[in-house]
Amino acid sequence: QYKAADGEEYTLNLIDTPGHVDFTYEVSRALKACEGAILVVDAAQGIEAQTISNLFLAMENDLEIIPVMNKVDLPGSNPDVVAQSIENLLGEPAEDILRISAKTGEGVAELLESIVARIPAPKGKADAPLKALIFDSVFNTYRGSIVYARVFEGTLRKGEGMRFMSNNKLYDAEELGYLRLNMEPTKVLYAGEVGYIIG
Repeated sequence: QYKAADGEEYTLNLIDTPGHVDFTYEVSRALKACEGAILVVDAAQGIEAQTISNLFLAMENDLEIIPVMNKVDLPGSNPDVVAQSIENLLGEPAEDILRISAKTGEGVAELLESIVARIPAPKGKADAPLKALIFDSVFNTYRGSIVYARVFEGTLRKGEGMRFMSNNKLYDAEELGYLRLNMEPTKVLYAGEVGYIIG
């Protein structure tokens, strides 16, 4: 939940993706579940090959891209040079590129405001048939497979059946919820939301 400067409250569904080029498939799946992408560039190291690779994946998915420089608090950072290289790559004016420090919190409020202003809200009708995309999964020794999904259409309620298109099998949603600092159970996932499902 985020209360923006305009006084409105927004629910921001953010998906963290690995930056390493070995995880291209995982990143491509996650990007299909998004309306926008935050392109994070290290203010000390500059643009790296995997950054460009992930940028192209975001562009292929026609996402709104917000370029951000992180670690501007480090003594070895060179934000002006890095901002110019981002401008050369994206065409975004160097002075408009957000400068943040995840460590100190500098610029994070501005980034959240930019997400609200620039990235379109999810579309989808809650009364439509269920349509969701699984973009990642993990295995838990005690709970089995836990899938991470984005609901595009309809709603998924706890205990309801769902058909996986990959194998045409039916499963019950034994538990579902939101991925926050921990897994936070809920009774319903609505169109536009991101969460976990245990079947």
